[in-house]
Amino acid sequence: MVMSRRLLYRSDFWEIARPHHPLTAGHVVIRLSDPSIEFALPSAADWLLCHQLARTALAKVLGAAECPVMFAYQWHPLGASLGEPVAESSTPTFHLFGRWAGETTTPGQQLSLPAHRRVALPESGLEETDQALREVLRSGWPAAGRAVEHAAEAAVVPVLEPARTVTAGRRHTVIEPAGGAASIRELRPADLLAIAASLGALPMPLGVSGFSCVALESRIPEMPLRIHALGRSAAEDVNPLLELLRSPEVSLTLL
Repeated sequence: MVMSRRLLYRSDFWEIARPHHPLTAGHVVIRLSDPSIEFALPSAADWLLCHQLARTALAKVLGAAECPVMFAYQWHPLGASLGEPVAESSTPTFHLFGRWAGETTTPGQQLSLPAHRRVALPESGLEETDQALREVLRSGWPAAGRAVEHAAEAAVVPVLEPARTVTAGRRHTVIEPAGGAASIRELRPADLLAIAASLGALPMPLGVSGFSCVALESRIPEMPLRIHALGRSAAEDVNPLLELLRSPEVSLTLL
């Protein structure tokens, strides 16, 4: 069953919504309202605002303590979309998966199945949850907005400190924020721009057309946020995202 995308909150540049194919009750997306908008300091600050609001709402409504993020960069999931959410449009979209104790279906269980075999959540069963999320999103804006505006002002510096990139395997790069932030909530808008610049500068070897990305907050103290970027190709022999999902670091967060 495919449900209509249900808007939960709209900011200046982004919107928080329920996707067409929600994999769990904690699955929401942050989606750019207008694809022509440039990813610059204002839109980066606004993205962090939406992320903070969504995390707070998922925590209050569902008790979500963790929230891995998945997104595609210059890549459109194909066919069965194994390991990743089904593409809904070409508009920049970030998938957030709120995780809480006692959930009956996990993102990893759903993503490991072909798209046509994933268990569809009934639209009627999400209506109450979505209404509760909307209420928290509306009430949480003032505090979150002030915090992100302050971070945006502090981020206006002459030079952006580049993010750190590490080659982790064939067509697999890990990007870490320069300041060593352990979570997305600790990032400044300038940090987000630096990560985006590093992602855009990754080499594109023969056959690679884009990247599947997974952003994970570490459970280990003093370990920085890690964004795994996997080179993807329509002609690839092995789906690298499935291998990543089975790795200890990722499986603990998504399975």
